Amino acid sequence: MRDYEKNYPLVSTKVEGLGKKFDLSDKADRADYFQQKVGAEIAKLREFMSNNVFVGFWLGKKNSGKGTYSKLMAEIFGEDKIGHISVGDVVRAAHADMEDEVKKAEIVDYLKKNYRGYISVEQALDALLGRDTKTLLPTEFIMALVKRQVESMPHKTLFLDGFPREIDQVSYSLFFRKLIGYDKDQDLFICIDIPEAVIDERMKYRVVCPKCKTPRNLKLLATKFVGYDKETGKFKMMCDNPECEKAVMVSKEGDELGIETIRERLNLDQSLIEKVMSIYGVPKILLRNAVPADRTTELTDDYEVTPEYVFKYNEATDQVDVSEKPWSIKDDFGIESNSLLSPPVVVSLIRQLAKVLGL
Repeated sequence: MRDYEKNYPLVSTKVEGLGKKFDLSDKADRADYFQQKVGAEIAKLREFMSNNVFVGFWLGKKNSGKGTYSKLMAEIFGEDKIGHISVGDVVRAAHADMEDEVKKAEIVDYLKKNYRGYISVEQALDALLGRDTKTLLPTEFIMALVKRQVESMPHKTLFLDGFPREIDQVSYSLFFRKLIGYDKDQDLFICIDIPEAVIDERMKYRVVCPKCKTPRNLKLLATKFVGYDKETGKFKMMCDNPECEKAVMVSKEGDELGIETIRERLNLDQSLIEKVMSIYGVPKILLRNAVPADRTTELTDDYEVTPEYVFKYNEATDQVDVSEKPWSIKDDFGIESNSLLSPPVVVSLIRQLAKVLGL
């Protein structure tokens, strides 16, 4: 256990007397699940959001689920109340917009009015477009682009993904709400604790549909259609989007190597979390993706645990039999643990949000 984790006890998602099992992949069932688990807290947060907003900074390692958790919050409270901003998406969109002369002129005009930094707007744009490969894109420039994105949206609760991304950007985040016009609103950091073994398995078994680009996982997120290649002796997953006509899903080159390809980034992400957790004056939330196996039944319901899909080729039927079992991994300290599905992690988020906001 890391030092900062000692101040954040494990959050139980169990509710006394609730015997129903929910299908967390079904949106309607998921809505009922959230209502049964944290209905009181959701009501308080809805009332809060009717007159107030806040800014939440996601801090988590790559593939820790930041975007998924943001989408679930929007699903619960409505997209009119929740906004998700991916800094990476904002920068990529600005890069794409530079190919359109009208959009390019709008961006340049905005930056000249709002950007302040040690290199010129023209130099920063050269770095953005890759014409200048020696100059790093300044944080001030990135913040100006994010500010532009925020100003194009209604004033609502924001979940910011991808900032701070470097250690020297942490100090910028402490004053970010003032920059974007949220200076009277609460800001907070939401840190995600996820075992590297979880990220590793997510990467190694990740597949994507070549047509609709929907991602799945051969081990952790199966589609309805699984086949068996007799020549290679490997199982294959087919997309269950009717429009894709059972297209065989493929893995991305390099994914089989797992987290070692992103080791440097993972180490930096952990350093960012530790830095943020040491800050005074800003509320912080710690979300755990996994719980110790010997406490799983105490803290969670069985359907909240991420299942591992087990495939077995049946020669008699020429079909693949699919079964499930709780997915067990070792956390970063070698403790046998069970990874949680996204909804129970969001249950923990909602409970902690209500407490942090004093509701």
